[in-house]
This record gives sequence, C-alpha cells and structure tokens, in this order.
Amino acid sequence: MLCGMEHAAHHHHEMPASGRALTQVALSATLHCLTGCAIGEVLGMLIGTALGLSDLATIALAVALAFVFGYGLTSLPLLRSGMALAAVVPIALASDTLSIATMEVVDNAIMLTVPGAMDAGLGDVLFWGALSFALVVAGAVALPVNRWLIARGRGHAVVHETGIHGGPSPRAVGAVAAVAFVFGVAVLAAQVFEDDEEPAHDGGGHAAALVAA
Repeated sequence: MLCGMEHAAHHHHEMPASGRALTQVALSATLHCLTGCAIGEVLGMLIGTALGLSDLATIALAVALAFVFGYGLTSLPLLRSGMALAAVVPIALASDTLSIATMEVVDNAIMLTVPGAMDAGLGDVLFWGALSFALVVAGAVALPVNRWLIARGRGHAVVHETGIHGGPSPRAVGAVAAVAFVFGVAVLAAQVFEDDEEPAHDGGGHAAALVAA
C-alpha cells in the first residue's frame, strides 16, 4: 500500500518549462543518456575492432549496444522500484530513443570522418582520441534535442514524472566527459600536426635526392 502511495506521489513531480532550470534538467538527462551510449559504443567498437569486422558491421554493433545500454540505464531503476516491465518499456523508449539516435548519428559520422580512426587498432591512441571526442560532441548535439523534448513533456520528462532516478552522478559523468573532450582534442590536433609535417619531410627528402643526383 505504501509503495503504491509513493508511486502515485511520484507522478506529481513537476518539470521546469523554460530557463536555466530546464537546461539543467536537460543536461542531466543528456549526461545520463551519454553514459549508456558511451558504454555501448565503446564496447561495440572494441568488439568490432578486435574481431576485424568491417566498418559497417562495427558501427551496427556499436549502435545496437548503445541502445541496449541506454535503455538499460533508464529501465533498471524503474524495475528496481517495483514497476512492471510492461510499464517500463514504453517509458524507456519514449525517454531515450531520439536522444540515443541523435548521439549515434553524430558519433559515428565523426568516427567515419576522422582519417584512420576506424582502421586504428585498440592500442592506437588515435582510436581512443577520436572516439572520446566523437562521444562528447554527440552529447553536446543531443543537449538541445533533449531540452526541446523535455519542454514539451516528452523525452526524459516521461522518466522524471515517475520521480524515480538512478544511474551515475551527472557531475561525475560531466567531469569524465570534460577530460575525454580535452584528451580527444589533443589527440586529433597532434594527428593533424603530424599529417602536415609528413609532406614537408617527404618533399625535403625528394629535393635532397635531386641535388645529390
């Protein structure tokens, strides 16, 4: 009986409709979603790269796992609270689908755009740098999407209406994301610098060979 009263009370949890409060809720929701996406994306990339799968197969695996873990992080706290699976599934789908889809499109587009990122091995810093950068940028792009959805009572607003929250601390995820972004930018900047240096070295060697001849 008490559980039912608490669950009913959860539905009176009000959401901000505008301003900084709305942005903060959207940021928290985005970081929550980014956690699941990152776990699935990294795991998918690890498995695909380790098995030598094609770029398309690796991306498909990473996207599938991102949705699995994204939905999972939303569903577990709800299931632990006593909610039935039949009630949790539509909440998770409504809450995370567009956010995860946005992140996956951006993330994988960046991975395909960075030269050599998809072909880099697991021991190559370029792989981790590109993936770190891509995930954080994907989260940044998803933030306004989540804010727009929440303002209209959709997206993560559906979860917040239950009053049931779970998952890692948004502050902790935000700190990790900040470090990942700095690392990714540093790696990509170093890669660009290295690529710019190679033609100069090649040209110098070629000129020296002509003089020697």
